[in-house]
Amino acid sequence: MTIPDYQTLMLPVLRLAAEGETRVPDVAERIADDLGLTPEEREELLPSGRQRLLHNRVHWAKTYMGKAGLIASPARGRFVATEKGRALLATSPERIDVTLLMQEPAFREFYKPESTAAEQDGAEAKPVDTASSRTTPEERIDAAYASLHAALRDELLQRILANGPSFFEHLIVDLLVAMGYGGSHKDAAAQLGRSGDGGVDGIVNEDRLGLERIYVQAKRYAPGNPVGRPDVNAFVGSLVGLGASKGVFVTTSTFSQPASEYVRHLAQRVILIDGQELADLMIEHGVGVRSYRTVEFKRLDEDFFGEE
Repeated sequence: MTIPDYQTLMLPVLRLAAEGETRVPDVAERIADDLGLTPEEREELLPSGRQRLLHNRVHWAKTYMGKAGLIASPARGRFVATEKGRALLATSPERIDVTLLMQEPAFREFYKPESTAAEQDGAEAKPVDTASSRTTPEERIDAAYASLHAALRDELLQRILANGPSFFEHLIVDLLVAMGYGGSHKDAAAQLGRSGDGGVDGIVNEDRLGLERIYVQAKRYAPGNPVGRPDVNAFVGSLVGLGASKGVFVTTSTFSQPASEYVRHLAQRVILIDGQELADLMIEHGVGVRSYRTVEFKRLDEDFFGEE
């Protein structure tokens, strides 16, 4: 099943906190049991891969209710329902969410939704319970990052296709060197695109000493024109003829299913890099892109405040 959003989790979190002091991992486990979540769902991570999704949503449910005075933290890493929280539960609420918490002045000051600015300008305020208010801050950050990353990836592929084959060859050189292959940039550029072997566009060293060689094939295809098994088969045939065991096939397009299946059962190690992975590698290794803004987020250091 889908893991509930953090607002939907507020009521069960407060109920468990009313039973006595508890911790986020313990509450998350109890809720997972009640919901019948599978092991995979319990371990599902945020897109950043830094925290489990359920734990993140329980944490923010606890934090928001704490700002509204429904939950207190009497000790490091522990929390419990306050008298105000227990009084709210005594009314048998069907749901606790941001709209309800906004009745508390302290929470309104903490939350400061976008509607506040609109009200000050005389515009009609937006309702609190919007799609954005149903996601945690980390989820909104991850979603924004994913959106920017996808847009950059598409733009990179468009720019690559707008340039000629020679540019594409130099791009592959830059990327492989940035990834640590090819020895020096000069050595890699001297070999890639000049091998002259049928079905092979170039050769790079796997390490700086040149103990292992990797053969490269590059196809600059437009989207919707996938590389099929015949092209990959020709490349593998060249590797066999050269006595090579490792190869990388790069395309700006995609690989057909038969081509992808074919390389999985070869004696040679052949890596297929499609357009999206190519763009992802360029972004990861700083090829054709540059940083324009760095945002650092900090968390509370619990060890700093812990008393001996």
